[in-house]
Amino acid sequence: MHVDAGSVVAHAARVSVAELLVALAIFALVGLAAFALLDAGERAWTVGSARAATQETARVALARLAGEIRLAGHGGRGFDAVAVAAADSIVLQQDLNGDGAIATNGERVTWRLVDSVLRRDAGGGLQPIVNGVGAFALSYFDADGRPTTVPSAVRHVEIMIVTKPDVSPPLIGASTVLGTGASLRNR
Repeated sequence: MHVDAGSVVAHAARVSVAELLVALAIFALVGLAAFALLDAGERAWTVGSARAATQETARVALARLAGEIRLAGHGGRGFDAVAVAAADSIVLQQDLNGDGAIATNGERVTWRLVDSVLRRDAGGGLQPIVNGVGAFALSYFDADGRPTTVPSAVRHVEIMIVTKPDVSPPLIGASTVLGTGASLRNR
């Protein structure tokens, strides 16, 4: 029996439709798996960076608000250091120019949550400080450590901010709770 080398090569080069479909299906499965891994990695990076950015700005806001609480009441005793002591907003006062009146920009500062943005107003309108805030809660305490809502009695404030990354769709369990406390030094 004589076998022609050209015919063996030609026969080996032929691929059936079934073999081609199996190869394409395997290639498609590998491609889908690779795409799923890339998509999961990109999503994890997006959520992580959004969470880090939100936490960083929330920490800065907490430090700034705590510092302003500590300085409230500076410049005199003829006014309340805390003008408004609400659960979701606070108005702080200090006499920066020593004229005995709370009238100049920066002498009355308001912090409050509007939608999901923590805002601060020092006389120029509510300016955004932190985006992606799920909750902003303030607790007030008097000189004896008892809870109070009377602005003139406030001597210590506990601050809590819940941040959530601004990604779509929102992720369950991606929120972060940050908190601190500050005592008024000038009262």
